[in-house]
Amino acid sequence: MAGLPQPRRIEQRARIVDGARRLFANHGFDDVTMAEVATEAGVARATVFNHFGSKHALVEAITEEVIAYYDRMLRNALADTATPTPVLVRALFDEMGAGIEEDRRFYRGVFREIAKVRLGLDEGGVGQRAGAATLELLVKLLARGQQRGELSRTYRAEDLASAFDSLVNGTITHWLYGDAAEPLRERMGRAAEVFLGEVAVGPAAERRPRPTLAPRRARRRR
Repeated sequence: MAGLPQPRRIEQRARIVDGARRLFANHGFDDVTMAEVATEAGVARATVFNHFGSKHALVEAITEEVIAYYDRMLRNALADTATPTPVLVRALFDEMGAGIEEDRRFYRGVFREIAKVRLGLDEGGVGQRAGAATLELLVKLLARGQQRGELSRTYRAEDLASAFDSLVNGTITHWLYGDAAEPLRERMGRAAEVFLGEVAVGPAAERRPRPTLAPRRARRRR
């Protein structure tokens, strides 16, 4: 590993993560071994352990990718200073739903593990820190909405962010592991209205066309 050039190490790591994603999508997290990840990625088993000391470390790296995507969505929302906050909130619910619905098999295989990492069951881990950083962005977005008079000030922005996060994750979990006959985006749309029904105020509460917040997805290796 130490002798490999940096671009080669990065490419190798990406192949391992992509291989793990495919296996988790097909078999779930629990039934996949590190040896199978190595075979899928076309590398030696020792190489997988050199990059990731355990399967938990591997899923933490995947969690970082998932959170980084959400992070970019939130940054895009904060950069949009013209669109009313309730419209941005609806866009966040919608585009998160669309992304997970598009890759349902993968998320069904690992969402519980991602949730564990985000909740910080390994306190101070990379995944927990990344999750805390995105929560801070969400607090900023909601606080800005309160300052502009678009969201109620009855609740603290931190409490609104926590409620938002719980509603999003609960809706996704029920869809992934329950009845998925109905599109997730429809459920997320209703969840957005549950959230906004309590806090959105004034003309900004009205439905309007939503901006696109989701960053362009990188093409995955097959």
